[in-house]
Amino acid sequence: MNRLYFTEEHDMFRESLRAFLKKEVAPHIDKWEKDGKIERFIWEKFGEMGYFGLAYPEKYGGLDLDLFYTVILLEELQRINSGGFAAAIWAHAYLAMTHVNKEGSDDIKEKYLAPSIAGEKIGGLCITEPFGGSDVAAMRSTAKDEGDHYILNGSKTFITNGVYADYLVIAAKTSPEKGGKGISMFIVDSDTPGINATKLNKLGWRASDTAELSFDNVKIPKSQLMGEKDMGFPYIMQHFALERLIMGINAHARAEYAIEYTLQYMSEREAFGKSINQFQALRHRIVERATEVEISKNFNYTTAKRLDAGEYVVKEATMSKLQSTKVADETIYDCLQFLGGYGYIEEYPLARMLRDSRLGPIGGGTSEILKEILSKMIIDNKDYKPAT
Repeated sequence: MNRLYFTEEHDMFRESLRAFLKKEVAPHIDKWEKDGKIERFIWEKFGEMGYFGLAYPEKYGGLDLDLFYTVILLEELQRINSGGFAAAIWAHAYLAMTHVNKEGSDDIKEKYLAPSIAGEKIGGLCITEPFGGSDVAAMRSTAKDEGDHYILNGSKTFITNGVYADYLVIAAKTSPEKGGKGISMFIVDSDTPGINATKLNKLGWRASDTAELSFDNVKIPKSQLMGEKDMGFPYIMQHFALERLIMGINAHARAEYAIEYTLQYMSEREAFGKSINQFQALRHRIVERATEVEISKNFNYTTAKRLDAGEYVVKEATMSKLQSTKVADETIYDCLQFLGGYGYIEEYPLARMLRDSRLGPIGGGTSEILKEILSKMIIDNKDYKPAT
């Protein structure tokens, strides 16, 4: 293990987590992939084991550990080969819960963060809209101030955990005339009248519930506003760095697992009297992919180290997602090819992995959008600042 980033305590955590996932999660994955729903008991077990609280304050039941425990959690989740299950877990723990922890009042944290850490409540983050996509500032959802409450109207789409979540963290415009500078964040119970969820049928990530949500005159108490009014956009941008790095780490981890599986297969599969790992064309191709994955992984580790130290790594996290998801797609494509016809069969892991991996360059900001963001930073010298 790389001692630049991981201690013996990290190694012990990885070992115990891998054993937990193999025993408690892996046997259920095929059912959850088929049903498109993750059974509730596993959330409670994750909570009992402390996995939802790795990065959160002890005051609310968390463990307040360094970011590399989260890195290990993300990497090991990829090894059970269900992008949907992994996404449901990290979207709860690091998208919804991050906003609750950073912007929520003490009362909100007691009501939502503590039970989220315990696995008693599931959260979903609602930012993307049908007409906005990656353009957050273009959102149309509004929350109108009505004195002691807000009235929310609008819609969201591609929301992970959107069907079965207990609460939703929702971005909406409280000052539409200000454009992107008029967005605020709210936390709302998912059974609040006026909220309706429609489950989406996806190419991959089949175990997770992904929803299109509509809001029809949803009444939100003023106490459910998160952080300051009209500060939603910088809050969202600030947390995008973590989300993009998470997706970069997911990508290098699933690519690494794909190579590991494929190397084992190649050592056992014979053609023309020898194992196929002896054919130069295949050997050289997999070496190229392994090199790209290793480079991505080490860049991601360095970026995680800087983020954990409090640096604002929006550029590096954006690069992480852009490059790592590309590398993962290309690696998994090649690994499936090396399995020949078996790569195309559902009983083998590469078919699902290929479907799940394809969301990498799309979710959390498309690769095209990320390139434009990086162009502004690298070419136009734009300097993004963290929220204060």
